[in-house]
Amino acid sequence: MFIPLTCPLFWVLQVAHVGGQEDGDHEGCVPGFQVKNYQVAYSGPFQKGQALLQVEFDDCAGNKDVKFEVSDPSFHVDRDLNLVPQRDLLLSRPVLFIHGLSAHVDDTARVEIAGLPGHSSHKLRDILGAGQKLPNRSKRSLLVPPVIITENQRAPFPKVIGRVISTEKPGNHIFRLTGPGADRDPKGLFTIDVDTGDVSVSRSLDREEIDSYQLEVSTIDFEGNLAEGPAILVITVIDQNDNRPIFKEKRYTGEVLEGSPNGTIVMTMTAYDADDPATDNAALRYSIVRQSPDKPSSNMFYIDEERGDIVTHISPMLLDRETLPTTTYELEIVAKDMSGREVGLTGTATATITITDKNDHAPEFTHPLFEAYVYEGSTGVVVNLTVDDRDDPATGAWRATYSIINGDPAQSFEIQTNPDNNEGMLSVVKPLDYEATAFHTLLIKVENEDPLVPDAGYGLSSTATVHVTVQDINEGPVFFPDPLIVNRTENIPLGSFVASLNATDPDILQIQSIRYAVLRDPAGWLSVNPVRGTVNTSASLDRESPYVHDNKYTAVFIATDNGNPPATGTGTLIIYLEDYNDNAPYVVPSVARVCEDAHDMNVAIVGGRDKDLPPNTAPFKIELGKQPGLDKTWRVTRVNSTHSQIMLLHSLKKANYQLPLLITDSGVPPLSNNTEVKVQVCVCKKNKMHCSSAHSHLASLQVLLVTLLLGLLCL
Repeated sequence: MFIPLTCPLFWVLQVAHVGGQEDGDHEGCVPGFQVKNYQVAYSGPFQKGQALLQVEFDDCAGNKDVKFEVSDPSFHVDRDLNLVPQRDLLLSRPVLFIHGLSAHVDDTARVEIAGLPGHSSHKLRDILGAGQKLPNRSKRSLLVPPVIITENQRAPFPKVIGRVISTEKPGNHIFRLTGPGADRDPKGLFTIDVDTGDVSVSRSLDREEIDSYQLEVSTIDFEGNLAEGPAILVITVIDQNDNRPIFKEKRYTGEVLEGSPNGTIVMTMTAYDADDPATDNAALRYSIVRQSPDKPSSNMFYIDEERGDIVTHISPMLLDRETLPTTTYELEIVAKDMSGREVGLTGTATATITITDKNDHAPEFTHPLFEAYVYEGSTGVVVNLTVDDRDDPATGAWRATYSIINGDPAQSFEIQTNPDNNEGMLSVVKPLDYEATAFHTLLIKVENEDPLVPDAGYGLSSTATVHVTVQDINEGPVFFPDPLIVNRTENIPLGSFVASLNATDPDILQIQSIRYAVLRDPAGWLSVNPVRGTVNTSASLDRESPYVHDNKYTAVFIATDNGNPPATGTGTLIIYLEDYNDNAPYVVPSVARVCEDAHDMNVAIVGGRDKDLPPNTAPFKIELGKQPGLDKTWRVTRVNSTHSQIMLLHSLKKANYQLPLLITDSGVPPLSNNTEVKVQVCVCKKNKMHCSSAHSHLASLQVLLVTLLLGLLCL
């Protein structure tokens, strides 16, 4: 770069200017050089004592006893933090390093001397970073060096942060600054002195909002014509450690299986820092600052300081859920930026770790022997078997399942688990008989729902013996057979023998007597001898009674022993009744109608009915009664085994006639019945019948004929 001789012999450009921290005010302070890279524009020899630039250094403790060393001994940093030559120098090294050291910080800054003879200005890229552009100049020699500024600078504002150099004669032009941050949003953030080209910032910057700005600088004459530029001005905001690490949650939960090997990863804690990830400001380190409880050791867990992985730091033998003072541990985790250095900012969160159970303990009975007493004939739970299991309750490693492995060949018992307390409920499901077996010995086994781990097993304590004593009670007599089924003919004489009841007392070890009585006899036909148990008729047995269903009559008897207290038993007697011809037949229908002028002299078809069973029913014989002269007017002819046809031999006048009939069944001996059929002779007009009976109702002759025809078809 060429700078005209009209400029001062020594021109110094301080690219970034940052105010240091005031003593005692260190919140958000990053110890060390606040600006890491500086540039000095070389325009001729350096003079001894000439201040080239002022470095920005703050050890966050008042800068007491800070020592500086410069890589070129021809330079040093004075008490005002100015970089000055210690002698007159024609040239210098293109890059200088300033080393700052105190009890609180050890840091280095870099200074590039730009424009030295034989040195290209491309070295600036190494200072600014590959992503930033070199100072831009127009073809009219406008020098626009990039600006580096730290965020969060303090008042007063505005504050000069850099200068744009023009080769035009002063007073012939003015500077103009445009772009986002100048005349576009965020407007007014940066300004430029129209006369000197000094660039100022109007307020504090926040790198987390915008980390760089790209503006255009130009000069114009007083007539508004473009004199130089436009050139690009890049302003880079340097990060300060002004953001604490933040965990997404305040409380995290994790689990680890008991007995897990040392170094097992339990969970991962992750915090986030909004500062520049390329700096230590966002370089996080994790640590555990508290473990509660702190038994059996205060460092049961370890956290990888960089990855945040929480791992076990205890032997598998000690990580035993059943022997630990608690199954839940709480860790306070701290994330610190600045790679964990003392000056770093911190964020905290809580990790709750649960030691989960594995089935490494078999259930054990609390007693090797249990006893139970049960009355014979009863069912239900007789004893509760208790067990201990050190595994986690309400899990399959704790829940017990019971089984009877010996002593129950008749499967009279069953055992189930009480879900509330894990006890085994032994029940009698088939009533026990004292006289058959008064004592039962059962062998019970208990297991878990979940299988045991390979290094655990079921021992002798996982089985128990149960002694069940059956207690005698006075059992009621038992009828045999029950029901007792007999066949008898209806209408047998009163006092006839029906059956002999047989009831025995199950209490064979006791001598007891039994007495019989009728418990339920719906028709009142039976009596029983109280001692012998013989059943006789006390009334006539009638198969046609409404108490008989499907030819069966059912009665119930009771037998009572003389025990203390007495016991009873019931038995059923079923009598199949055989039919006897004790019901005379009858004729249906009992009323018939015919027209007085009918050409068809058929009056009606009548049929026989009988309550008895075959062969005491059909075939029926239906004939005219014995009154003389009936055969002159009426005739009865057989249609089939159950029905006959009534016919008129000549016409009759309108009137009601009673026709005597005699019907006889086929029983042995046969039964006959004298009955009458009312024949109404009516006047028939237009298919209407007009009969003389006051109680007669008009009926369609056509309907009557159809009815008679259907009766014939059903035969």
